[in-house]
Amino acid sequence: MTMASTDALIDSLAEQVVPVAPGAVGGRLVSALLIGSVVTALAVVIWLGLRPDLSHALYGSMIWIKWAYTLSIGMLAALGVAVIARPERRALGWLWLALLLPVGLLAALAVAQVMATPRDGWPMLWLGHSWQRCSISVVLLALPIFVATLRALRSLAPTRLRLAGAMAGLAAGGIAATLYGVHCPETAAPFVLTWYSLGIVAAMAIGAMIGPRALRW
Repeated sequence: MTMASTDALIDSLAEQVVPVAPGAVGGRLVSALLIGSVVTALAVVIWLGLRPDLSHALYGSMIWIKWAYTLSIGMLAALGVAVIARPERRALGWLWLALLLPVGLLAALAVAQVMATPRDGWPMLWLGHSWQRCSISVVLLALPIFVATLRALRSLAPTRLRLAGAMAGLAAGGIAATLYGVHCPETAAPFVLTWYSLGIVAAMAIGAMIGPRALRW
């Protein structure tokens, strides 16, 4: 192929490129997260129902601490999704370090609660009344957010597909756990640290498994 024909081919391909508006990546991801979150919120209200004492619980600190923990994970992971949605290989070490902050703070609170509670009260701190269904509920509620995020990612250009799926799952799990909190009456730090975190991590693991197939170009 001659130089002239190569230049002509490049010019022809360039003419077909549609300019991407600034902020398009963030806009698509935010829209996907919002749509998925609305579906999950409706599922919580219709399928599970709000906790009966929600209005009273809002005056306490622990429900806000629980929401701060799960939502911070979801939002940090969403930032990770925005980074991984682009083809350039930018490091995500900052994300893993940032995630240690909410986990570490809640772990410290969990230890403090355990130390302040008589030994016979430890099982209730850890298991509560709903440990059997907490984690699986978080995973199921994460599915609408995860699917919406995957659809957005497919319209973008991630190259690390397993990591992209994992980040999408982590974001979905954190947001779903936050929404699940309006139903779940459990607020003990050991319970949240164990069973909420297990559901969030399971959603991330599912995302890592599905990502390479669902996001393949």
